[in-house]
Amino acid sequence: MTDITATGQKIPLGIGRIIGDVFSIFFGNFFKVLLISFGVAFTGFLLNALFTGLDVASGLAEPDLANVGALAGWVASILVDIMTYALAIALLVQLAYDAKLGRTNSFRTYFSNALPALFPIILMAVGVWLLVLIGMLALFVGALWVAAVFYVIAPAAVIERIGFGAWSRSIALTKEYRWPIVGLFIIFVILTLVIGGVLATVGIVAAAGLGLGGVMGAIALGVVMSLLTGMVNAIGGITVALTYARLREIKEGVDIDQIAAVFD
Repeated sequence: MTDITATGQKIPLGIGRIIGDVFSIFFGNFFKVLLISFGVAFTGFLLNALFTGLDVASGLAEPDLANVGALAGWVASILVDIMTYALAIALLVQLAYDAKLGRTNSFRTYFSNALPALFPIILMAVGVWLLVLIGMLALFVGALWVAAVFYVIAPAAVIERIGFGAWSRSIALTKEYRWPIVGLFIIFVILTLVIGGVLATVGIVAAAGLGLGGVMGAIALGVVMSLLTGMVNAIGGITVALTYARLREIKEGVDIDQIAAVFD
């Protein structure tokens, strides 16, 4: 199967359908999605608090990058963020397919499937992050295009269990569909900014109304930040899972039930 129809037209990615399915899965499995995404994000916050201090981790203070110890902690916190993001995506990819097929699996199953792919995903995510930074030096649109090239690394690594082969696999699957994926990025950013803005405002107002300060205030902000990060990761993880499935449907004629069959 190819991505060109018999009339010579390229099969559309179907951004509208993907977005509709994303929010259907997100709200239809809200508590399970939130448990995964918030749990991973809050764990990341606690680890960052160990490396950088509670005030820096919660955003109440800036790291002192002139101090070698603080700089090392800040670098460690970046790695923690990448690790927790990779874990969240690896877990949410599986949940998205199960939700789409109307079936359930245990968290233990999700973790056992995600862990073998986690190390390659983390290293490839660091590589993509560096390439995106280089792209931003040239042009912001270039950075988005680079991100689109490697957009489906995580589901390829988890589903196909190909380790670092997910790098070239993403390049192949996204070919001819990178600009539509960029469009999906832009829509995703707008939606998450709106959701994040509402959550952040509610959390800050609530913390202020309760008169929380000091350690409790920092922890409260950490909870709000973890909820925000979790929501963003949840929507992002479901989106990348469905985009990967759509690309394989277009290019290889593989249905989502065939994709998810690897977990049976």
